[in-house]
Amino acid sequence: MCGRQTQAPSGIRSLTSPGLQPLSRDCKFTCHYRCRALVCLDCCGPRDLGWDPALERDTNVDEPVQRETPDLSQTETEQKIKDYNGQINSNLFMSLNKDGSYTGFIKVQLKLVRPVSVPSSKKPPSLQDARRGTGRSTAVRRRTSFYLPKDAIKHLHVLSRTRAREVIEALLRKFMVVDDPRKFALFERTERHGQVYFRKLSDDEQPLKLRLLAGPSEKALSFVLKENDSGEVNWDAFSMPELHNFLRILQREEEEHLRQILQKYSRCRQKIQEALHACPLG
Repeated sequence: MCGRQTQAPSGIRSLTSPGLQPLSRDCKFTCHYRCRALVCLDCCGPRDLGWDPALERDTNVDEPVQRETPDLSQTETEQKIKDYNGQINSNLFMSLNKDGSYTGFIKVQLKLVRPVSVPSSKKPPSLQDARRGTGRSTAVRRRTSFYLPKDAIKHLHVLSRTRAREVIEALLRKFMVVDDPRKFALFERTERHGQVYFRKLSDDEQPLKLRLLAGPSEKALSFVLKENDSGEVNWDAFSMPELHNFLRILQREEEEHLRQILQKYSRCRQKIQEALHACPLG
């Protein structure tokens, strides 16, 4: 029995049954110990077999919501702000106030996959409208839905005591979104060892304080606004048309996810069949 180096599906790689042993650190080929002597591998390193990395693994890992942040003294806060301002290459500085609080800028990336609602009497807000700070109507009877620009970024000037819930509300006002703020959540995004971690901020957390403690590096910390897809969603806040629209969106997402899975395993099956034809049993 002979085999070529191929990438096995993620389900095969994770086999942990007794007797199964990994034979290669590169392709993660796994084999029963009794069959090991019958397998010959020409594995000499990773190869590009046409696999889509996005379909192979998901690097987004959710972290626990709770996190303890240290309380800084006045002297420590002043030194942190001085160090922070010395590392940035823009004019988005932090400033210490006389009362011990401080002000600064946070950058929030919008990663919304579902449409938002705006007053139907107004045209959908552009990024220029959001930068000018156009407000939204307090009483809205008719709404229209549209998709916000993908990966839109907004800078907000906030206080150290500004909470995550207030940041969400401010973002919605900037884009004239009239949806219930409870439909959205602010996430903290970090990168460590090539892995991306997301943590949903609680309502009372202070994003500017997190920004100061982490420093200006976007890899160390960045903020993302996403849909609140946890079990804490208050579905009563949605109207009937919105709920029906969500069902249609979920159906499309399910169909697309199923298509990707079928495509991934079809490619895997093809590679295995090619290896079997190239090295038939003697």
